[in-house]
Amino acid sequence: MDDEAAILGLAALAQPTRLAIFRALVGHIPNGLPAGDIARRLAVPHNTLSAHLAVLTRAGLVRGERRGRSIVYRADLDRLRALNLYLLKDCCGGRPDICAPLIAELAPCCEPQGA
Repeated sequence: MDDEAAILGLAALAQPTRLAIFRALVGHIPNGLPAGDIARRLAVPHNTLSAHLAVLTRAGLVRGERRGRSIVYRADLDRLRALNLYLLKDCCGGRPDICAPLIAELAPCCEPQGA
């Protein structure tokens, strides 16, 4: 990931409705959600939702797949991972102890269900 891609991803998530859309899609991995369901869940007009999904798609954080007459959207966790790694990669400045507490805080939220 380069600076431009990181800025595009961060900018896409730096808006309340787009962040809510992305979080809803992360909560519905791996199946995703049809656009109409996203609009209903978040009470967002369809045309507004379409514009937000376009921004998230351009940033690579969301992918849409046509299924009949609807489009099912999914969060792209690989892209989110790349964005987070881009932010954290140089945070240590050669001193892993600086980032260790941050990484330790992430671990409990990411444990598999039933672990």
